[in-house]
Amino acid sequence: MEKIKGIIDRFEEEFAVVEIEGKTKDYPKAIFPKDTQVGDIVYITGTKVEIDKHETQKRAKEIEDLMNEVWED
Repeated sequence: MEKIKGIIDRFEEEFAVVEIEGKTKDYPKAIFPKDTQVGDIVYITGTKVEIDKHETQKRAKEIEDLMNEVWED
């Protein structure tokens, strides 16, 4: 079964909206771990979802660094 890498874009009612390669797809919120948050990088295999905490933290740091560059004088 294919392992899909995505980023949690948002939650809408009973769905998690996941960005996959620039497009969004809805998945049942129930298949995600309870501590899943917007911005988390996840791997979806069928109805099994894993959060990649390390990759999520790395991405957050990269975004923070970019924001700091933009706002530097």
